[in-house]
Amino acid sequence: MEEIKVEIAHIKGSEDLPLPKYMTERASGMDLMAAVKEDTVLKPGEIKLVSTGVKIAIPSGYEGQVRPRSGLALKHGISIVNSPGTIDADYRGEVGVILVNLGKKDFLIHREDRIAQLVINKIARADLVYVNKLAKTSRNDGGFGHTGL
Repeated sequence: MEEIKVEIAHIKGSEDLPLPKYMTERASGMDLMAAVKEDTVLKPGEIKLVSTGVKIAIPSGYEGQVRPRSGLALKHGISIVNSPGTIDADYRGEVGVILVNLGKKDFLIHREDRIAQLVINKIARADLVYVNKLAKTSRNDGGFGHTGL
């Protein structure tokens, strides 16, 4: 498994929070913590931007993806609206998570709760080449549901 150096810093007022970390040896995502100043309620159907208290410098040629945590999704219906959220290599602001409560009950967010995961991926930039016609495939323009149930 390739390792890269990624610089990270706390946002002022969040120095008490642990930095994101991998929870198991082969985990692909690091857990991001909630940096809320006080307990915050996320009501059913509600969307909130939740601070993580960190900012990162992702190297050129990579991106950060902010993804939901499966346990929160299954147990409470908590997800991320723009999943996966993208952190570009040139972004240096605070990492925020746009949470949504798809469940039926209020969800309470405490400081230091693990609310999302951060995955670092290699990327490729596309050099788009305009053509008048695309090459045919066996699928061609078959879209949603084209293979049946």
